[in-house]
Amino acid sequence: MRSVRDFTSGVGFFFQGLGWVAKNGRWWMFGLIPALVAFAVYVGVLIFLGTNATDVAEFLTPFADSWSWRELFRTLVGIALFLGGLALAVLTFTALTLAIGEPFYEKLSAAVDPLASEHEQPWWRTLPRSIRDSLVTLFYVLLFTIPLFILGFVPVVGQTAVPVLGAIVSGFFLTVELTTIAMERRGLARKARFAVLRANKASALGFGVVVFLLFLVPFVAVLAMPAAVAGAALLVRTRLTPTP
Repeated sequence: MRSVRDFTSGVGFFFQGLGWVAKNGRWWMFGLIPALVAFAVYVGVLIFLGTNATDVAEFLTPFADSWSWRELFRTLVGIALFLGGLALAVLTFTALTLAIGEPFYEKLSAAVDPLASEHEQPWWRTLPRSIRDSLVTLFYVLLFTIPLFILGFVPVVGQTAVPVLGAIVSGFFLTVELTTIAMERRGLARKARFAVLRANKASALGFGVVVFLLFLVPFVAVLAMPAAVAGAALLVRTRLTPTP
């Protein structure tokens, strides 16, 4: 029962963040800027991929030149490439947005979660570390999601258990990404942040799963990004590393 309560409270932190940005519209608009930039980048890449998927598939499959059904095969490869790009966009949207908007979201996090003293460094020093940490997180995400993608083709299991497990894995790592700023302001390095989240898995999952489900809707991801950052700051402040 405690795990259920913690999961529910994790969900609640996102809505607390939504309420905070709704009351502070200026910060919501401020937090939209990096999300809009990242969204424009992904739209451009996906449009390019969609319009050139067949050519890319042909380039990648020279061995099929002599096949009588090569056109059908390459069409399927092109569709798979586009769907793979779309899935990768969903998985990496948060990381790219946080990397682009680190100065923005540090200010937003500080407004939501004021600290008497904090571990502060110039953004141009923290940016390389943030990119490295995001790549490490992406590695772990792929480590779980690639086997789940393969299992998705298994009848019954692929249509029932796999989507649930995928939401759980993606949700947890979204929480890892979104809580990074608030935890770094407390001087916590990557290993320490993972340790805190593993000790509070139910809350981390509750927060991350609701964000993941919202982020599946493309433009909703843009609109919800400031609320997700604010909710993550409240989650860290209240539950993960309680601040007096």
